[in-house]
Amino acid sequence: MKASTREWIKKAESDWLLAVSLMRRRKPPVRDQVCFHFQQSAEKYVKARMEEAGVRIPRIHQIDQLIQLVLGIEPFWAALQPAASRISDYAVRIRYPGNEATAVEMRRCHQDAKAIRHEARAALGL
Repeated sequence: MKASTREWIKKAESDWLLAVSLMRRRKPPVRDQVCFHFQQSAEKYVKARMEEAGVRIPRIHQIDQLIQLVLGIEPFWAALQPAASRISDYAVRIRYPGNEATAVEMRRCHQDAKAIRHEARAALGL
């Protein structure tokens, strides 16, 4: 595995661990931050797969668009598109006033990120 791929994985896993830790927090809940870090983790895992395959990584946060770029090497990732579309919005929108994640959204975000993380780790042999 490329050293640069390992760097993406390290960053992705850091976001994952932080999101899981914050998700357990009850008072006050920090659902926005949980969703943001789950999105970041999923995005970085997809970018890790792109890096390993030598696919140019654009500076975007839309995971569904990133997945489109790797379907040639990971055709089964097409099944991740609904999860990727749902979770992509948490990269930016959730960080601004007037947008708050509900407990239901946070759990859905967790499941979406978990699915993407699972497939990326499997594709990377982790």
